[in-house]
Amino acid sequence: MSSDISPLKQPERQPLMDAHIHFEMYEADERTAILQDLREHSIEAMIGVSKDLESCQENLKLAESYPGYLYPAFGYHPEQKVPSEAELKRLLQWMDEHVDKMIAVGEIGLPYYSRLEAAEQGQSFDLKPYILLMETMLQFAKKHDKPVVLHAVYDDADQVCDLLEQYEIKKAHFHWFKGSASTIARMAESGYFVSFTPDILYEEEIIDLARVYPADQVMVETDGPWPFKGPFSGQTTHPRMVNDAAAAWASIQGIPLAKARAILYNNTRRFYGLT
Repeated sequence: MSSDISPLKQPERQPLMDAHIHFEMYEADERTAILQDLREHSIEAMIGVSKDLESCQENLKLAESYPGYLYPAFGYHPEQKVPSEAELKRLLQWMDEHVDKMIAVGEIGLPYYSRLEAAEQGQSFDLKPYILLMETMLQFAKKHDKPVVLHAVYDDADQVCDLLEQYEIKKAHFHWFKGSASTIARMAESGYFVSFTPDILYEEEIIDLARVYPADQVMVETDGPWPFKGPFSGQTTHPRMVNDAAAAWASIQGIPLAKARAILYNNTRRFYGLT
């Protein structure tokens, strides 16, 4: 894989960062295309989250091949079977060996959608192993003073907040968050961050969240390659879509777009320790 990226004229507008993307899940040709025109779309860099050991390793290779374009987070996504004891040991050992390369622990959290699917099918679901896995990842983050990137929505968010408090984790990023007004207030008061995907253009629940969440605790993301509806229907998710999310947030907040972009960019760099 070549690390040569064609130089592009820097745009005049304030750059943004994609605060949450599964970059390693794109096909190789898609990754190349994204990287080639990233800066053309005023996207400075991406935070590449991981879902298991293999994706951690792939994200690290990509980050090392394209320094400054991708910052990797290492973790284990909760919407899958929990790893065996041996698999978890290998993952933690690898993370420990590469801790200086990781920008955060993530993506971690609780399996809301898997549990919901099991309930709809009349099946039992044991949440305890996922809580134990979450605690292990929080212990790692605490030990190494790393931010955490969280998959925790609706009722799960309160349980995750409890765990964050228990392990004294202050820097937490709830990506693509949905939840109750009381949970939103709790998260905001705790100083936790949220990020908005392109569905801020058409999902009322996300628009409502964008109205009330503190402006100094928000970012924009794509969660690519997850596809979106509305004006993005049928399109491959690309980091450039955070430009649309930023414009929507500016409109919701009633502030100039240039100011909104600066806030979102600075928030992301500050949260991830890139300032």
